[in-house]
Amino acid sequence: MSPPATADLFRRAVLGDAVSWEALVERFTPLLWAVARELRLDTADAADAVQTGWLRLLEQLDAIKDPEHLGGWLATTVRREGLRQIARLGRERPGGVAEMNVVAEMNVEEMNVAVPYGPPPEYRLLRAERDDFLRHAFHQLPERCRVLLRLLLTDPPLSYEDISAALGLPMGSIGPNRGRCLARLRRLVDDGGISESAGDSV
Repeated sequence: MSPPATADLFRRAVLGDAVSWEALVERFTPLLWAVARELRLDTADAADAVQTGWLRLLEQLDAIKDPEHLGGWLATTVRREGLRQIARLGRERPGGVAEMNVVAEMNVEEMNVAVPYGPPPEYRLLRAERDDFLRHAFHQLPERCRVLLRLLLTDPPLSYEDISAALGLPMGSIGPNRGRCLARLRRLVDDGGISESAGDSV
């Protein structure tokens, strides 16, 4: 039996199917690690770049017009994040500027991203640490954000009508509120998952 198409997995994941989301992660994570390794990032920086790629996808689900090319979108996103990290390291370590310039001239097509190896052995540990970190950041969100994001990820998925009724939100505001909540989660992740105040406003 052939594996499900990426587009089908993506559509189900958008609707809140956690199994499909996990299948996408398992399918593309080795590719994203390969992209990060081609940029010669160390393990910690590569893990950050890969994590950022998935977070960017969560933030921009509605922007994905051709899910069948999701792998290329993710690879490009991780590559850009990796180049940002190299640029930052180049500023912190002047000797790294030359290497940064060489890497910046690369493009995704030139990279041998379809390498046979998967994530390094320490990937499971890093993923567990990442999950704990994201869980901590998630709990710093306002309660209304936490409830909304949980409802959007239920399995089987709830309809926008059900979510609207549960939260007292107009259906047209659910998408924008999701975007604001994810942006807030992103800021918490960038700041170390710590917030001085976790108010109740979305």
